Amino acid sequence: MKFRQPVLLLFVITTFVALPAVAKGQSLAPEDSLGMAVAAVSDQSDLTYTRPTQATKLRNYAFDAFGPYPIVGAAMVAGVGQMDNTPSAWGKGAAGYGRRFGSDFGIAAITTTTRYGLAQALKEDTLYYRCECKGLLPRFSHAVVSTLTARHGEDGHRAFSFSAVAAPYAGTVAAVYAWYPDNYGARSALRMGNYNLLGSVGENVLLEFFYSGPHSLLSRMHLNNSRAAPNPDSK
Repeated sequence: MKFRQPVLLLFVITTFVALPAVAKGQSLAPEDSLGMAVAAVSDQSDLTYTRPTQATKLRNYAFDAFGPYPIVGAAMVAGVGQMDNTPSAWGKGAAGYGRRFGSDFGIAAITTTTRYGLAQALKEDTLYYRCECKGLLPRFSHAVVSTLTARHGEDGHRAFSFSAVAAPYAGTVAAVYAWYPDNYGARSALRMGNYNLLGSVGENVLLEFFYSGPHSLLSRMHLNNSRAAPNPDSK
């Protein structure tokens, strides 16, 4: 069965570096431990929390929506759609690839804009904060749970985030009803949104485990800005 959601590749790409961690986490975490993981992450106190400034959020939004990462991601996802000829109505060749690239970049941009916009309206801090805990499983659980939560209030307590959950579906709904072929409908938007949300999980796993400090390769390439909160160690 062909994938009609090329955003699946984004999840594969973003989780590739963290595959060993994911595999071990899946083997160690039974289904009935999900509630315990949520509680553990939610109960974590962060005595050093500082709410990000508007300038920090704006800078992160611009990089997250229009920087090199979404461009490269859209190019790769469009390549998968090109090989799979999905949607088939767009055909192949340069024209087909161009439409797929524009579509995937548009989905990512709308997703990011929705997340930051709703977070601003609801006073949520949806930047990613690395876990202060140690150990593979606690850190992996933190990354997964952070996909569905955000910081709230001046103390930065963690709670369910409507912004983080709604944004992936806003991007795919907009795509389906604005520029996708007519045979794509609500079920397609929901299915694509699910993969978009999984992509957010993969991004958080990378942000948790992939080093991006001041001496990292990404920092030297000036590409270490991301959806993550500023790293105190980089000052």
